[in-house]
Amino acid sequence: MKPIMAKATAVWLVDNTSLTFDQIAKFCGMHLLEIEGIANEDVAVGILGIDPIAGNQIDKSEIEKGEADPNYELQLKIPPMVKDEKKRTGTRYTPVAKRQDRPRAILWLIKNHPEIADSQICKLIGTTKTTIEAIRNRTHWNISNIQPIDPVALGLCKQTSLDEAILKAQAKQKKESEVQLPHQDKFLSSIKDNLKDLDQVN
Repeated sequence: MKPIMAKATAVWLVDNTSLTFDQIAKFCGMHLLEIEGIANEDVAVGILGIDPIAGNQIDKSEIEKGEADPNYELQLKIPPMVKDEKKRTGTRYTPVAKRQDRPRAILWLIKNHPEIADSQICKLIGTTKTTIEAIRNRTHWNISNIQPIDPVALGLCKQTSLDEAILKAQAKQKKESEVQLPHQDKFLSSIKDNLKDLDQVN
């Protein structure tokens, strides 16, 4: 099991501790190269770091153990509410306090993952297609003040939910491109045949 908002947690650990990249990667359930990318600012650009100590996901003493021993594997605290959590279906409810953050998350998703369908975004962060279209078309009333921010960093969705949505969208995109290729090949073949006929006439 990895911490909630794993990427944002990794960003914080890279910036605020002397843990090794390997320790951070194992704790956050991420690849070592991703952690190196965060340190080099090639990955997770724009993601705000989330303090896992303040979020009750790990004790400060646990981090200190890891800093003292590079081979020590950090242990994640698992609150009872997380253990008993049931998977919810349908559009996700977003608390009023976080609703002002949704336009930022929408803009981030549109810019960084255009393959994700509007219906997926609606379910992921609890918004509407009308709002998504307004931000995409830059007709949203507050568009000039909206900055793109990762929805996971904003606490609007879990990293696992975002990753799942991205994988589904990419799989669908790949399937659609594979369907289109035979038609494109047939079209190109038809053009070549027509050119041959023209050459013969001339």
